Amino acid sequence: MTRAGSLQTEAVKRRLLVGLPTLVLLVLFAAPTLIMVLATFQFPDDFGGLAPAWYSDSDGVHLDLTLENYERFAGEAIYLKIFWRSLVYATLTTLFCAALAYPLAMFITRAPSRIRDLLVLLVILPFWSNFLIRVYAWMSILGPRSLFTEGLNGLLGWFGLGPVTLLFTPFAVIVGLVYVHLPFMVLPLYANLCRHDPAWLDAARDLGASPWKTFVGVTLPMSVPGLVAGSLLVFIPALGAFAVPDILGGAQGAMIGNLISDQFLSARDWPFGSTIAVALTLFVVFIAWLMTAVARRLPGGAAHAR
Repeated sequence: MTRAGSLQTEAVKRRLLVGLPTLVLLVLFAAPTLIMVLATFQFPDDFGGLAPAWYSDSDGVHLDLTLENYERFAGEAIYLKIFWRSLVYATLTTLFCAALAYPLAMFITRAPSRIRDLLVLLVILPFWSNFLIRVYAWMSILGPRSLFTEGLNGLLGWFGLGPVTLLFTPFAVIVGLVYVHLPFMVLPLYANLCRHDPAWLDAARDLGASPWKTFVGVTLPMSVPGLVAGSLLVFIPALGAFAVPDILGGAQGAMIGNLISDQFLSARDWPFGSTIAVALTLFVVFIAWLMTAVARRLPGGAAHAR
């Protein structure tokens, strides 16, 4: 084969390598997203679904589109309140996951190599059981007659405090979200901490840095890529969660995901459900861009940029 023919073959391979994933993304992501965006400008059909986007009469073909869905979402305070509640829950979930995952990831990283794989296996072990079963288990743990709740109320009684209700509260929603998403924070942090060069830590100790200063000045800045990746993996699904708040939160814990689900399944108002979903998508894209931009400006963020 001539050199020109070899170069042409390589070019075809590169096009196939790039073209096939691009085609899959267009079919499975771009096309449904475009359909959802177009649905936001339509009216709901009388029996659910979408009304036709155009109609024809003696004067020709006319578009039957509207901006009422966006006006309704922005104009009614209840929807913005639910959106704000979802943002608060997702932010708290991300912070709690980071606080719990960081020491756990460091412990696994510094554990003897013979048990390190076992510890990682224990982190991902919950994925082996059904998601809903794990969430329903928390109903038994946080229920009013559970051993945990009765023990807690008994302890509070010693201090003269009244009994508390844990289930169907914001507390239960946060606990469920943290439990479900914690592995998504642990694994990126573990992968990042494993790549840290021990020579940097040795150099800091040789220069007289205390363990705390070594952590703040060396380990934490180098962990920025793992923290950013873990935060995105936790924040984005937690923001759109609907099963956990529906099971553990009840009416008090409804989030934006529950609102979208209700519009599609109960109210059968697909245009308004699509409008909320588009607003959520745009917000998530903005948050992802913002977190990445901020991370690049932090010490150690250059590694994330690369």
